[in-house]
Amino acid sequence: MDVRTICLGILTRGPATGYEIKKLFEDDGYQHFVEASFGSIYPALNRLTEEGLVSVREEAQEKRPDRKVYSITTAGRTAFLGALLKPLPEDRHRSPFAFAMLFSHLLPQARVAAMIDAYIAQSEMNLAQIAQRSGPQTDGERFVMGMGRTIYAAMLEYLRAHRAEIEGQPAQAAE
Repeated sequence: MDVRTICLGILTRGPATGYEIKKLFEDDGYQHFVEASFGSIYPALNRLTEEGLVSVREEAQEKRPDRKVYSITTAGRTAFLGALLKPLPEDRHRSPFAFAMLFSHLLPQARVAAMIDAYIAQSEMNLAQIAQRSGPQTDGERFVMGMGRTIYAAMLEYLRAHRAEIEGQPAQAAE
């Protein structure tokens, strides 16, 4: 999924500012679907507005510039559903941690252990974040949260069960 499609999807849930959309990427798990920065969200919203897929209204704020609130249009909802009806691209899982583990034989054991500890801590934090979600959820949200819980739980189980296999290897000098 691209940033434009994700923005349309978020806006199906209700009007939002660019800042609120960015916070959803950071705090609500949308970063698992696509990476997005303010530098990609605002251009996407501008293009969506130009294409009539999103409307924008300005709201006055005291002692601050007006804020722009974006809403999906009927055409935007149709475009979003059309994007979901197309064949989905294959999932791509990128992991700097897994890449580093490919070369763990070149690293000191203490560094490998520290990376595994940090990865476990991050995974536990992500799992806790999923568990803390409250409020009404759609069937799709419950499904995705359950999938996320399962993935993180399995990953943590694997890391704990197999970390000794990779931590115990002596570091080899890189040539």
